[in-house]
Amino acid sequence: MGIQDESPLTRLASRKGADGQPFLAAHEVAAGERLRADFTRGGLMPSVTQRWDAVPRSGGGAAGPADLSDAALDCRRRVEKAIAAVGPELSGVLLDVCCFLKGTERVEAERQWPARSAKLMLKTGLAALARHYGYVHEGASGRGAIRSSRGS
Repeated sequence: MGIQDESPLTRLASRKGADGQPFLAAHEVAAGERLRADFTRGGLMPSVTQRWDAVPRSGGGAAGPADLSDAALDCRRRVEKAIAAVGPELSGVLLDVCCFLKGTERVEAERQWPARSAKLMLKTGLAALARHYGYVHEGASGRGAIRSSRGS
């Protein structure tokens, strides 16, 4: 089982709505996975274990911006822009589900939200994120192919 199988987005994308369509459209899932990829590549995931292989850098124990590669810094900038684009109301649920891989029920419990509200907030946030990335969908149901109108 790979990391893709663990994603709450993958599980939600496989669920059908009342109309028989997937709860999350392909462009919404793609936007969430893109955010997660940048988050991971940018080294933004907190470490929960001791790293014995790490040599202290920059006079301290933690890696600073000068220790990051240009690629990692670019990823961090893209995450910052994406989070700013969706706004503070939606960024938290996107980070929790897409990046920290929390299920929607856990998000609701931690934030003391009503049942099923995290799914709706997530879907709204993913739509805003897809728009930020330039993903557009085609088709009457809005569930068609993904096309990016931007390069990054």
